[in-house]
Amino acid sequence: MSDISTVEEYIDQYPQWSEGLSLIAAILERTEMVPTIKWNMPVYTLNQKNVIGLGAFKWHYGIWFYNGVFLSDPARVLINAQKEKTKALRQMRFTTIDIPDKALVEFYVSEAIDLEKQGKRLTIKNQGTDQLQVPELLNDMLNSDQGFKTRFIDLSPFKQKEYCEYIDSAKRDQTKQTRLNKIVPMIMAGVGLNEKYRS
Repeated sequence: MSDISTVEEYIDQYPQWSEGLSLIAAILERTEMVPTIKWNMPVYTLNQKNVIGLGAFKWHYGIWFYNGVFLSDPARVLINAQKEKTKALRQMRFTTIDIPDKALVEFYVSEAIDLEKQGKRLTIKNQGTDQLQVPELLNDMLNSDQGFKTRFIDLSPFKQKEYCEYIDSAKRDQTKQTRLNKIVPMIMAGVGLNEKYRS
C-alpha cells in the first residue's frame, strides 16, 4: 500500500468503507484536534498527543482511542483487539457498510478529548509500590511490539524509570523519536541507559 499524506488519500484506499470513514473524519475535523499522518494512517492529536486514530482493513474499519481504557463506554462498543499486548488502546469497530451512529461517535470522541485534557495516562506497575509514567512514544511502541514490551518489563524499575525520563526530558518530538531509536536496541539487550558508566 502506498504512503499517504492526507486523510482523504487514506479514505480513497478503502472505497468499500468510504462513506463511514468520511462521516467519522468529518466529526473529527470539527473538533480542536489536529489531523496528522502517523504509521501511514490518520491520527488526530491534541497538544501533540495522540488521541484518536482512523483505521481500515479488508473486513472492518474503525476508530482507535489511544487512551480508550479510560472511556466510560456506556454503549459497550469498545474492544481490546489484542488483550495480551495492548493496555490503553481501545477500538470502536465497524464490520458492515451501515453508516455509524453519528451521535454515538460524537459522544465517544468528545469524552476522549476531555480525558486528554485531563492528562489521563495508563501507568505500568513496577515490582515495587511506585508507578511509572510512560512517555507516549515509548508507550505506543510497548503496545505495538510484544517482544519489546516483554524486554522492557523485565528491566529493573530503576532502568525503566531511566529510559522513561530520558525520552520525557527531550523538548522536541524529533529528539524524542531519536532517543527512542537509540534506546530500543539497549532495552532489547537488557541493559540500562547508563550502565556502561557504572562498571
